[in-house]
Amino acid sequence: MAEKALFRDYLARLTAVAAQGDAREESFYAPLADLVSAWAQATKLEAVHVTTLPKSTEAGNPDFRVWDGQQHIIGYIEAKAPTVENLEPIAESEQLQRYRRTFPNLILTNFFEFRLYRDGALVAAARLARPFVATKLGARPPIEQADELQTLLQQFFAFSLPRAYNAEELAVALAVRTRFLRDQVVAEELAQEQTRGGGHLLGFYEAFRKHLIAGLTMEDFADLYAQTLTYGLFAARVRAGETFTRRAAFDSIPHTIGILRDVFRFISLGDLPKPLEWIVDDLAEVLAVADVKGILHQFFHEGKGADPIVHFYETFLAQYDPEERERRGVYYTPEPVVSYIVRSLHQILQQRFGRPDGLASPGVTLLDPAAGTMTFVARAAQVAVEEFVSKYGEAGRKEFIRDHILKNFYAFELMMAPYAVGHLKMGFFLEELGYTLGPDDRFKLYLTNTLEMEELAESQLPGFASLAHESHQAGEVKRDVPILVILGNPPYFGHSANKGPWIRGLIEDYKQVDGKPLGEKNPKWLQDDYVKFLRFAEWKIAQAGQGVVGMITNHGYLDNPTFRGMRQHLMTTFDEIYVLDLHGNSLKKEICPDGSPDENVFDIRQGVAIAFFIRYGDGRKG
Repeated sequence: MAEKALFRDYLARLTAVAAQGDAREESFYAPLADLVSAWAQATKLEAVHVTTLPKSTEAGNPDFRVWDGQQHIIGYIEAKAPTVENLEPIAESEQLQRYRRTFPNLILTNFFEFRLYRDGALVAAARLARPFVATKLGARPPIEQADELQTLLQQFFAFSLPRAYNAEELAVALAVRTRFLRDQVVAEELAQEQTRGGGHLLGFYEAFRKHLIAGLTMEDFADLYAQTLTYGLFAARVRAGETFTRRAAFDSIPHTIGILRDVFRFISLGDLPKPLEWIVDDLAEVLAVADVKGILHQFFHEGKGADPIVHFYETFLAQYDPEERERRGVYYTPEPVVSYIVRSLHQILQQRFGRPDGLASPGVTLLDPAAGTMTFVARAAQVAVEEFVSKYGEAGRKEFIRDHILKNFYAFELMMAPYAVGHLKMGFFLEELGYTLGPDDRFKLYLTNTLEMEELAESQLPGFASLAHESHQAGEVKRDVPILVILGNPPYFGHSANKGPWIRGLIEDYKQVDGKPLGEKNPKWLQDDYVKFLRFAEWKIAQAGQGVVGMITNHGYLDNPTFRGMRQHLMTTFDEIYVLDLHGNSLKKEICPDGSPDENVFDIRQGVAIAFFIRYGDGRKG
């Protein structure tokens, strides 16, 4: 057989390399790459490319990628030196366990023995020859298991990713690759760029650390960046046609969103470091074969809300890093809660503020200061458009969206991945409402720390320029734009990282009652993020002179003695306060009146409450 002749030639080349005496693992790469390519050609497989990635460290990707040179990835090969005669301990090492979790079609070899892993499990093994014959005796070893190796290679090349992913399976497939991207690729590239003294990723990291998220570590940034890439690709896949690659993502992002353009210009069009290129291509391949639209359609019809894109994001986070999901306070707000808050605000504007069109009334400005993936703002936009159309007809729909929604609705978000999802989602959502964003349009969702007032200085350094421009735009909204409606679900996180002087100064107002200090040694609960976001909302409405806040938050401030200064301050600022305590506090073992468990609307232990704070601006309150 021609294939067996290929094996004999391959073993002869390995023997010649071993005879050099100073051969390293990388010295054997070329014979193996040529064997795989030649075997594919001999068996009539088309367009098979084998690329190698010599590594300077044990981190990063496997040594070989086998693919079609354009999009489809067949699998990966990890090679160890021929002196490693027993592959069993290697297969159980931390590195190989990581590869087996991440790459569903993987060969482990010492160039003489081959082990094929499918979805982490060993499915085939073949020993072509004994390595010591070549490495120690200097002779070409005899072929032993040619047929077994033939079968193994046939299995390897027959692999294709499943098209019948359900939501959970797709979330798992993306999550394992995103963790690998975070831990082994972005983190490693950052370390190498730091050694070299600069680079694209390091520029973004420095910009974020210095000017957006205080105390951001390289590990945190690797997580932020990896999530942004994965869900940015996912959102782009929703919009793309049948053919999808990482290069398609850039075309989905308006030029008005500079930060995302910078990220995906590098990912889609740039000359990527090979480890980053490989794993991003792998993510794109998973998305290319998945019926993403079908999965979202299934979510919708299973009654999980009218926001399937965001619901899948929550499903992904639960697989990717459940602890991080809880720590960040990123929860999918149930549709009934969002609807109740938005409809209530709409009616308050109509009935209490003399705005007959509610959220659709001229001059009504709206802000979600912790927007996440834009659930609240999207719902508010929908209510406003429906109100307008019901009263004034279809003719003015597009102009209303352009002149009211895009002009007067605002949102802030600190984390890059939800920011990416939010922008792409709003583009899709506005299309459903009847308006396609033009090249000069953008929704006014800004990447910013709501609780910081300092703006970035202008700079042309990589990563800084677009972030500085975004910071300036957000700063104008914080300082100068009167906001009538503030809404949302701010994060609940007792160990807040938001310790800037501006917000800490505002929180000092909550540490006194009747002008006297609270007298508590450690009023730590006042440092929770949700308290700071409520304080920001209170400050912003007071600056405008009137307005209404509608938020769902931790309910601890309603009765905890530490919050008595906060309660007094809120009652001083606002004319009316309405609270719907949803309870659900398993920490307090709350139960319903009939004795049944009091379930939370979120999958958390801390009870929550919806509150509306109203200030009329007629002089009744200071």
